[in-house]
Amino acid sequence: MQSLAKPMGLVEGPGGLGQGGMAATLRDDSHESETKYEEYGYNAQLSDRISLDRSIPDYRPKKCKQMSYPEDLPQISVVFIFVNEALSVILRSVHSVVNHTPSHLLKEIILVDDNSDNVELKFNLDQYVHKRYPGLVKIVRNTKREGLIRARIQGWKAATSPVVGFFDAHSGSWDSGMSVNHGAAVLARRVEPALTRIKEDRKRIILPAIDNIKYNTFEVQQYANAAHGYNWGLWCMYIIPPQDWLDKGDESAPIRTPAMIGCSFVVDREYFGEIGLLDPGMEVYGGENIELGMRVWQCGGSMEVLPCSRVAHIERTKKPYNNDIDYYAKRNALRAAEVWMDDFKSHVYMAWNIPMANPGVDFGDVSERIALRQRLQCRSFKWYLENVYPEMRVYNNTVTYGEVRNSKASGYCLDQGAEEDDKAILYPCHGMSSQLVRYSSEGVLQLGPLGSTAFLPDSKCLVDDGKGRTPTLKKCEDVLRPAQRFWDFTQNGPIISRDTGRCLEVEMSKDANFGLRLVVQRCSGQKWMIRNWIKHGRH
Repeated sequence: MQSLAKPMGLVEGPGGLGQGGMAATLRDDSHESETKYEEYGYNAQLSDRISLDRSIPDYRPKKCKQMSYPEDLPQISVVFIFVNEALSVILRSVHSVVNHTPSHLLKEIILVDDNSDNVELKFNLDQYVHKRYPGLVKIVRNTKREGLIRARIQGWKAATSPVVGFFDAHSGSWDSGMSVNHGAAVLARRVEPALTRIKEDRKRIILPAIDNIKYNTFEVQQYANAAHGYNWGLWCMYIIPPQDWLDKGDESAPIRTPAMIGCSFVVDREYFGEIGLLDPGMEVYGGENIELGMRVWQCGGSMEVLPCSRVAHIERTKKPYNNDIDYYAKRNALRAAEVWMDDFKSHVYMAWNIPMANPGVDFGDVSERIALRQRLQCRSFKWYLENVYPEMRVYNNTVTYGEVRNSKASGYCLDQGAEEDDKAILYPCHGMSSQLVRYSSEGVLQLGPLGSTAFLPDSKCLVDDGKGRTPTLKKCEDVLRPAQRFWDFTQNGPIISRDTGRCLEVEMSKDANFGLRLVVQRCSGQKWMIRNWIKHGRH
């Protein structure tokens, strides 16, 4: 079999570079190596030298290794999505599935090529998998680039076994904006735990625990057990597991999770169809992983991370779809908000700092998804927050939000300034979250990104402490006298401190950035405007 990989410059079999998950390097750091880094976002030249059968450490909790599983488990179809991926990364994924999955449980591996341009992903890939794994590996080729979401739906349509596992060479964004990539090492160390949980309850969606593969050295690093959460912008992130899981003290136990990071999940094939797959009206990727979590929980299913099944992913320095991922993530987030989040949808618009009435984003027709929700008789988003994601901070007391401008300084907006300065400033308006101002029904003015969950710091309160002329930003709970953080604010009117009676105003100053300084002083009639209003009684 060695001869199949060798003509393509690849390596099969035991031994060689990077065995046991160790870091590896190449002596020749050539121009070709740099070009491949730019193309793939990881060290593809090194990947080509690491065996397709590379061994990696077993990071499962000890208890997992002592567990036994039923004999009559359902078979699985494993679906990989790729676009312009390094051939060695795709083939190592295929090898790892075959090497780590009992053959009687593995029905097929489906490779969905989302219209790659890379020539070696056509003939070479076809030749290799058909000779090496005849009848086991199917290749589905999209005639146009569909994006990860619709490509996964294509994979589901091609699958024939009772359970489908989705893994991809380019999943969603981290909070840091870095994307995660399945591929260069290993599918779960044992598929049996996931199949057992689904056999017990077909309405469970199972997420293997994720470990990391460094993009430059391919070193495998263990990640701590975590649930998968998100912020109000619907960007995913790792969160601490629920308290009841921590109290149990059993590292092998399934972890209840509100949503998924998006790299990989295992699901009963028919159940996935019944609950509406992924939203085909979403584009590329971003937000579909959060929407699926909301939908599964609200419609009577559940989602869990399984520490006894693990997947290693390459972190990437470059996103695989070269489109504006921020735009698609925003568009997809608004679709999810409109269908699933009821009155809490305002939080998503707020997090993206865009108006609800004319957001400037065409998120398409959601009527079919709303009809799906009605047909499945799903619960409210309020129920979901209370029972599944209680760590979310709720901002239902918001009266207005968005950019705040002063009549004397058009083109400049209130801004949280440098994080460490704790001083509000005026800065040219750009619409990003540092210029998100939120005014509550109590009279609190908060600046900066929403502190969406208890795991993140909340946006700070604007304070007039009465001591100097400079308004400060403080953690709301740290304000000594609560009255110092309350303001009266009406559209096209002054912003007045309830405590001191002074006004937030702008003065010209040669020393200040852009010649404008923010001060609290005796009111001189300056007027302020905020961009977006949420009607009273909306929540």
